[in-house]
Amino acid sequence: MRPEDLRDFLGRQRWFAGKGRQWIVTKVQPLAWLREDLPSVRIELVTVRYAEGDEETYQLPLVRRAEAAQQLEHVLLGWEYDERAECDVAVYDALHDKEVTGTWLRNIAADVDLGSVVFHRESVAHDPPIDEHSIVIGAEQSNTSLVFGDSAILKVFRQISPGINPDIEVHAALSEAGSEFVAPLLGWVDGWWIDPVGASSVQGSLAMLQQFLPSATDGWQLARTSVRDLFAEADLHADEVGGDFAGESGRLGAATAEVHRALAANMPTGTAGAEKLAATAARMQQRLDRAVAAVPELGPYAKELSATYSTLAAADLKVAVQRVHGDFHLGQVMRTDRGWVLLDFEGEPARPLEERRALSSPLRDVAGMLRSYDYAARQQLVEGSHDSQLEYRAEEWVERNTAAFCDGYARSSGRDPREDTLLLRAFELDKAVYEVVYESRLRPAWLPIPLSAVDRLVRPAS
Repeated sequence: MRPEDLRDFLGRQRWFAGKGRQWIVTKVQPLAWLREDLPSVRIELVTVRYAEGDEETYQLPLVRRAEAAQQLEHVLLGWEYDERAECDVAVYDALHDKEVTGTWLRNIAADVDLGSVVFHRESVAHDPPIDEHSIVIGAEQSNTSLVFGDSAILKVFRQISPGINPDIEVHAALSEAGSEFVAPLLGWVDGWWIDPVGASSVQGSLAMLQQFLPSATDGWQLARTSVRDLFAEADLHADEVGGDFAGESGRLGAATAEVHRALAANMPTGTAGAEKLAATAARMQQRLDRAVAAVPELGPYAKELSATYSTLAAADLKVAVQRVHGDFHLGQVMRTDRGWVLLDFEGEPARPLEERRALSSPLRDVAGMLRSYDYAARQQLVEGSHDSQLEYRAEEWVERNTAAFCDGYARSSGRDPREDTLLLRAFELDKAVYEVVYESRLRPAWLPIPLSAVDRLVRPAS
């Protein structure tokens, strides 16, 4: 494909992380043919370089067709001459082509080894639904996920890095342990390619297949519905509305604690003393420095934020660390008829893979969920007109549900996360700083949500 076609296509994709930045395509690397006859399928890797000098590599499974496919027009990259077929072909994103997506499931079921791409089937899994058609989930933001029938979902990682993806690693451990709070892993796909940075052969994760939960509802939608119910009532408090979410928040807190317990029992653990806490605080400060440079609105809070991180760096604490979710929020949990299920253990895609796989305090996940409650309540405020009464109701909803979540977590884990005031506040602030940068780039209208959170959270340190 021509670089200009790739640039145009990447710039239009929700999963491309370079929006709002200057970048160029520097390398296109064919990885493997999954299907050689037309419509042919080949996985290609595209490396982009930003003006700041950092690079990212994206996975593009492409299908080539001898004739235009109207149903795929929205994912057309362009036309090119195919020497193998000796004709011009239209090139599309293969993950949207139902005629070829079954290739991934058939290869997983058969443990196919293509050399540079290897498909693996989980030994304890049931048979993948190889005869079902796929449907792309439109809400996915960082990757592309396809549902096959009502029993399996394939997540194809778009931005890839050397090393095993935490989502595969954690799901494999929890599935083997028989955890009821995750969807079992059915299989995964590995790839080998030339790292554009070190020019050496590296291995990384390309995709994973797990059980689909057809009757589940994600926590974000349930929470937003609860807030809407509250806003619609003129005279009732959060605990009086029919859509009160606090009971579910308590159960979610307990489920989160149980997953943390299973992760500690089946994956590495450790203890972070003064040196490691200082390193954690230093990384938070580095992220803050970059954020202040990118978003001037954060500047007035920089001193108070730095003071929190400095206090953490100087704290004489010993903190239990383990594998955690890493990007925990209401959109990463599903309410099924059996209870809550946690999804997407990939961590924040913007962070390096080694950082996403590193041991951390479970409070990082708790902080992420508390920030998500704040978003669920206030997102509807920024999209509507200013109303002080609704702001009061939003604050009441946030306080009630964060308390219920922490209560549920405490009952299950034996320790109330609110007792670790400094560490929890530091994680919340670090998450809010990340949100400030994200919203300034992609959703400027939502910027007041994390900025108001920073304003509230720095007050104890003032």
